[in-house]
Amino acid sequence: MAEEGLSQVITRACGRPEIGARDGARTGYHPLVIDAEQAEQIAHRFGLGAEPVISTAPVARGEQGQVWRLDTNRGAFAVKEAFRPISDDDVRDAAQFAAAARARGICTPLAITDNRGQLTADMGSAQIRVHEWIDLGPVDLQLDPVGVGQTLAGIHLTEFAGTAPLDDWFTNPVGAKRWNALCVDLAAAGAPFVEQFAAVRAEFIALESWVRPPARVQTCHRDLWADNLRPATNGGVCVIDWDDCGLADPSYELGCVLFEFGGGEADRIQEIYESYLRSGGPGRVRRPADFSMLICQLGHICEIACRDWLDPAARFTDRQHNAERFAEFVQRPLDRAGLAIILDSVGRSSAG
Repeated sequence: MAEEGLSQVITRACGRPEIGARDGARTGYHPLVIDAEQAEQIAHRFGLGAEPVISTAPVARGEQGQVWRLDTNRGAFAVKEAFRPISDDDVRDAAQFAAAARARGICTPLAITDNRGQLTADMGSAQIRVHEWIDLGPVDLQLDPVGVGQTLAGIHLTEFAGTAPLDDWFTNPVGAKRWNALCVDLAAAGAPFVEQFAAVRAEFIALESWVRPPARVQTCHRDLWADNLRPATNGGVCVIDWDDCGLADPSYELGCVLFEFGGGEADRIQEIYESYLRSGGPGRVRRPADFSMLICQLGHICEIACRDWLDPAARFTDRQHNAERFAEFVQRPLDRAGLAIILDSVGRSSAG
């Protein structure tokens, strides 16, 4: 689900929330403060140039990290600070897949290795990475539909054999048992949104009957919400935050993008879809099962938002933040009626 974004930011540094991850966007965790001395160390280690100046505060924050801007005599760079331990193995696929997509013409910032050829560096209290800086516009659900379709097709046509396997987050639904238990827990805790949750829960349980295993898989981005598919200020569409990349069905990822950027508008949905097909994209959305990844992924995000409301200390969050996260599922609901509009719209497509 899209969140409000900052303009001119390279990446949200967020990705899929992990149980137990430290959330630097909340007050319970005290993240790294990059001072002038550390900025000098980063610039030297990653060969970024002289006269480094770090932003006085992070320019973007997410559930799993935050981003600082570092300027040197060579230009601007993004320093990504993680709120949980990371390693080169954690991020190697993301860096390599992004580089392969860039070689195909996809606008995306490249990761920069340090003087040891490593993607990560230990700064004591956190691990950091460095990326190119690309100026981006704010989150835009009305992003150019032709550009969205072309960009997704380019990603799906990128040949890359990563190491990340299928992941339950994208393939297995929450399930009625957990939804019902969560409803009981929220009611017992006096959650102010418990009545709204009951309706959302019922719709998710119905939608989960649509979920099927992926028919064909390849390495996909797997996190193409509007905060990661962004307008570049110099024009076009830019893709950021490849950290969740791994095996998925391209048709299922196409279903996610049609939901996120289609806005329930038949003309926009059809324009995205036809642009994707004209650009050679291999995915097709033809049946309810093609929304399987969408249903699973948003279901898990909704569940975690509610679990975090129940126990904010578990991931250093706060109840207000998690109530706002849940509210997205009320404001932009995932429901059968909306997905039927997508199926009807693409069914009328003349592009293939």
